[in-house]
Amino acid sequence: MFGFGRQKCVAVDHVDFDFYEGELVSIVGESGSGKTTLAKMILGLISVTEGEVYFQGKKRDISTHKKKKEYWKNIQAIFQDPYSSYNIFRKIDTVLLDCIHMRGGRRLPRAKKIEMMQEACSFVNLKFEELTNKYPFELSGGQMQRLMIARIFLLKPKILLADEPTSMIDACSRATILDELMQLRDEIGMTIVFITHDIGLAYYVSDSVYIMERGKFVESGSADEVILRPKEAYTQRLISDVPKIYEEWDLSTV
Repeated sequence: MFGFGRQKCVAVDHVDFDFYEGELVSIVGESGSGKTTLAKMILGLISVTEGEVYFQGKKRDISTHKKKKEYWKNIQAIFQDPYSSYNIFRKIDTVLLDCIHMRGGRRLPRAKKIEMMQEACSFVNLKFEELTNKYPFELSGGQMQRLMIARIFLLKPKILLADEPTSMIDACSRATILDELMQLRDEIGMTIVFITHDIGLAYYVSDSVYIMERGKFVESGSADEVILRPKEAYTQRLISDVPKIYEEWDLSTV
């Protein structure tokens, strides 16, 4: 909640939702609707002023850095801007090693660590040998996002928050990134919370969809229920912003 003189702006208001193991949930809304704020609250990057965060059926206290580090072993994120997601002073092999160490692999033989890093890079069609001794900023935006997925492959979290993971990369790479995320979900049984303003992408990837407007969920259900049979005017407006897809869906019978 933010105060401006006598007015108050509530970024996220009475939001209550559940997601389950292996599910891909999309949160869809315009810029400023509260999607990223909600993601940061789930991650513990923003303090919750009211309410609680539950993980695996238990209330999670993430008020201290120590408790957050333990929590982050099971919940990770891919952010919209790959260029701000890395420490520019750390080389790529060091970034990947950190992931192995975070999962308790610090004492593994060096050869085993290299094998794990090679496997993670291969999963996203990158060659580890070509990345060694390079810094993240030496890669393209698409390569940086794929490297982020390689990090998730090594960390194997229970939940991944993917906040507009394709918005800053070229159209040719978007489908590849999404397919890699969905393959990774199937590979490790991970739940993905996909945050986007693009309702067409949400329909393509989602099991269920939540529509967010001004900090609140205004509609939710399966992808078919929400996007093919929208009830709220706001949802219908989001769909109308994607005219080609809207025409293909043919909502005239709804």
